[in-house]
Amino acid sequence: MEHTKPSYYITTPIYYVNAKPHLGTAYCTILADVQARFRRACGYDVKFLTGMDEHGEKVAEAAEKNGFDTPQAWCDSMEPAFRDLWETLEISNDDFIRTTQPRHIAGVQKFLKALLDRGYIYKDAYDGWYCRPDETYFTETQVRHHEEERVAAGETPADPEHPLCPDCDRPLERIQEESWFFKLSAFEQPLLDFYEAHPDFIQPETRRNEVISFVKGGLKDLSISRSTFDWGVPFPFDEKHVAYVWVDALINYLSAVGYGAEGAEAAETLAYRWPAQCHVVGKDIIRFHCVIWPALLMAAGLPLPEKVFVHGFLTVRNEETGKVEKMSKSRGNAIAPEEVIDLLGVEAYRYYFMSDVTHGADSPISWGRMRQVYNADLANSWGNLVSRTLNMSMKYFDGCAPVRPANFDEPSPLRDACDGVFERYAACMEVMDYSGATAEVLKIVSAANHYIEDMAPWALAKDPEKADELASVIWNLLEVIRIASELYDPFMPRISAEVRRRLSLDPAPTADLAAACAWGGLAGGAPVEKGEPLFPRLVD
Repeated sequence: MEHTKPSYYITTPIYYVNAKPHLGTAYCTILADVQARFRRACGYDVKFLTGMDEHGEKVAEAAEKNGFDTPQAWCDSMEPAFRDLWETLEISNDDFIRTTQPRHIAGVQKFLKALLDRGYIYKDAYDGWYCRPDETYFTETQVRHHEEERVAAGETPADPEHPLCPDCDRPLERIQEESWFFKLSAFEQPLLDFYEAHPDFIQPETRRNEVISFVKGGLKDLSISRSTFDWGVPFPFDEKHVAYVWVDALINYLSAVGYGAEGAEAAETLAYRWPAQCHVVGKDIIRFHCVIWPALLMAAGLPLPEKVFVHGFLTVRNEETGKVEKMSKSRGNAIAPEEVIDLLGVEAYRYYFMSDVTHGADSPISWGRMRQVYNADLANSWGNLVSRTLNMSMKYFDGCAPVRPANFDEPSPLRDACDGVFERYAACMEVMDYSGATAEVLKIVSAANHYIEDMAPWALAKDPEKADELASVIWNLLEVIRIASELYDPFMPRISAEVRRRLSLDPAPTADLAAACAWGGLAGGAPVEKGEPLFPRLVD
């Protein structure tokens, strides 16, 4: 099959099925969705992948705890929780992978065989620290450094028999078992060389510095198999071992685009889609995606992805004390996605988390701030502009939009405000600065609202000699609304489509956003519809 568009392959992590999707899971998925929608609008052939991570000890334990006969039955029961929430949140993923699918198992086994054939894995005995909740191994050095940092911070020393996990501060266990090891230590310098040659590989910059510092601290060979339980992908050359869940999970990015499948079509798909353009991940899994994953790909002789975008955690601002707290059920401050949807609706949910959160850092959220952003940006600015303008267009032009004026391309306040907006917006979107991108759209929306007050179309409508000027004013406002609807589409797709429908335009998103944002695209003359308010104002 001939591909006429460039590929853009973007992924979320695959999410662990020991619990239902939460606010952070949804946040990461919307981050990727907005980028996928933007790239489609810019003419790319997008593949947007998400899915479920179904293997590992925690999943087997969750199945037993919840009364399921098998881990597979538990995983099957969890799939609707993810698929239904993604559908509700208008996630436009093209694929949903599960690590229990045959296509993925084939990919993992092919990858393990490649590592063996290329001499990068070996069998030995593992004796070290293991975090059961995170299913992660830690070296003596990592554990010691973490304990030193805790004590230096004034915390009580941990039990030497059960030191605390460097990632989650829960007690570690001493594990002794036979294991297959990956020669991660062989890739310390190759990784550093790669980071230097590809400075944009890890974004934002602060995360890149963190990874480089970690690698310079020295890499140890990594255990990549377990032999004490069997819920995982079996090693193709050692039936006593299953793949360590994190190695298994990472390979989903390959197995979803044909790796491990037979035939010319799979090979063509892999060649077209790999390497991926962007992995979107949380900061808690940065080492897996920015150290282990690129090293594994180097070892297997495969290209590395172009970029890993690392987002921070969502925290909660206590509205009584003003303090920022980690979100957790035990604190009583955990927020479910459904609660936010109940308050804001889906479109404003997406807008708030994409426009008011700094994506590369930890960011506090609060109910008060959600209402504030909703009312200021959506109810008072965007929704108000659409409602007022469409109402005036219907009232003054017999239910239609005025025809595009002959002098539409001459300098005017709104023409000038929209000049270069696509370029400024796209520059922000390229680096996932969604706050910056939405701010650019809000600028032209605000300019249009000010233009209404300055031009006072209700006064022009009273003077028959001002008919042409009135038509020009309303057309200018409708043109800003058209352009804003295109730029807002990745963030609020349903509302943007509804706005275009009310303008008698094709509600479907464009595939040439730059052209769609060019001034003068609204021919006019077609019926318009005011409709219900897009964003009814929220009260406390």
